[in-house]
Amino acid sequence: MVEPGCAAASFAESARVGRRALEAMAKRWSFSTEPVDRVDDLFFPASAQGPFALWCAMDLRKDRAPGIKVYVNPACHGRGLSAQVTEEALTRFGFGRAWPALLEHATSRGPDSDELLFFALDVGDWQTRRVKVYIAHHGFSVSGAQAVSRLLPGGCTQQLGEFCRTVGDTEFFDLRPLVSCLSFTEWDMERPSGYTLHLPVRDYAKDDRVTRNRAATVLRRYGMGTGALDRALAAMTHRSPTDGVGLISYVSLVQSMRLPPRLTVYLSPEAYEVRPPHEPTPPLADADRR
Repeated sequence: MVEPGCAAASFAESARVGRRALEAMAKRWSFSTEPVDRVDDLFFPASAQGPFALWCAMDLRKDRAPGIKVYVNPACHGRGLSAQVTEEALTRFGFGRAWPALLEHATSRGPDSDELLFFALDVGDWQTRRVKVYIAHHGFSVSGAQAVSRLLPGGCTQQLGEFCRTVGDTEFFDLRPLVSCLSFTEWDMERPSGYTLHLPVRDYAKDDRVTRNRAATVLRRYGMGTGALDRALAAMTHRSPTDGVGLISYVSLVQSMRLPPRLTVYLSPEAYEVRPPHEPTPPLADADRR
């Protein structure tokens, strides 16, 4: 993933640089930028606000042209208008009828608690194109995440609860927020076709030995081996997993209408620093409890 306009002097200029980069990729790999053109006026205003304008991600394949994902900012007109911008974007892609349920179950606490982070579009060579809505849930519970997952027809709330408790080891996430990703495809114009919960395990574990063991536990629970994870960790760093926390940044559970659940483990290159292990939280005194 890259932010083409990261060095621009303004968000509006960053958007223009990003669009030029996207056009160059479209010319090279012969795909249409029509999905982005469809929401150009929504996400690239002259007075755009931060924290970003446009990101591009490339999905590399061995046997065909890469797939491109474009991420844009629902808060480009200000956080208070994020919901209206997202609703209009969904409507332009034919998913307007999905918005009321999304508003009720995923963003009901308002923009400061349920923050609309990204609107994502697939362009290029994809079997099924998606648009996706990413939401950061600040101060969220396991039961809250389960409520969001009910937007997905056939979603398994029990699996999601077990995943949260295993990876996060808590019922309430009051540090770095949980992030929901709701995917919409032509399979269903009124409900999401996929739901992914991204759990920032690095903020809810002492060190990377703990994060690795929690990731391994859920991998085994879904019938997956841990060999690929351990090889990747060994390739990323030579340090001991007890010397820091953050090498494993997120663990995600992906649920879909048509596919079995799958897991994603995100690794950080620690290019800037190694975060020291978290100190254990001392127990509250009786006076503090009161």
